[in-house]
Order: sequence, then C-alpha cells, then structure tokens
Amino acid sequence: VQLQASGGGSAQTGDSLRLTCVDSGDAPTSYNMGWFRQSPGKEREFVAGISWSGVRTAYGDSVKGRFTISRDGARNTIFLQMDSLKPEDTAIYYCAAGLAGWGRKQYEYDHWGQGTQVTVSS
Repeated sequence: VQLQASGGGSAQTGDSLRLTCVDSGDAPTSYNMGWFRQSPGKEREFVAGISWSGVRTAYGDSVKGRFTISRDGARNTIFLQMDSLKPEDTAIYYCAAGLAGWGRKQYEYDHWGQGTQVTVSS
C-alpha cells in the first residue's frame, strides 16, 4: 500500500475543497481507510473514516455535517469533500489505511500517506 494524498490548497472561510487519496501500490486487498489532520503544536486528530465496503462511515465531532468521506467502490481510493471550511480546519491532512477498523484510533491504521496542506483564511 502506497498512499498519496492530493487536493489540498488555500481557501477562504465558507469555501469547499475536495481531497483525494490513492493507493499507488494498487494493493489487491480492500482496506478500511480514513483521514486525519494535524496542525502545528497540536496532536493528530481524527477527521473521518470509511469501511472497506463504503457502507460504514465515522466523523470527528469538529467536522460532522460539513465534511463527507466517500470511496471509489472497493478500490483503495477515498475522497474527502470539505464544505463550509473554517480557519480552524487549517492543517496537514493525512490519509491512512488499515484492516482493523475505520474509527478514530490511529492504531487501527497500518499505512499512512505523506499528507496534503489545507490552509483556510478568514
């Protein structure tokens, strides 16, 4: 599994961005996948997770109702639609994949991408 995140950039309050995470290694196994984020001086925070089938999702409290996670069928490609962006959403966003679950615990994920920067200005 080789995860590559893209789609980050600069936005203003209220704007939308869409992140993409692709497994360039094209692993034959369908993984549970998720998004985390980290801003300077803060711990890595769970954003959203999705099961390998795409049926089950989970969201962090700070993004619930504004962000939507989805995936491309059983492929290890996921998206994060971020609407109504706020300055506090500014962070490096990481995608992750694992077999244990799609929840907020980092230990559930075995593989991590390099991250993509999202900056939201007021």
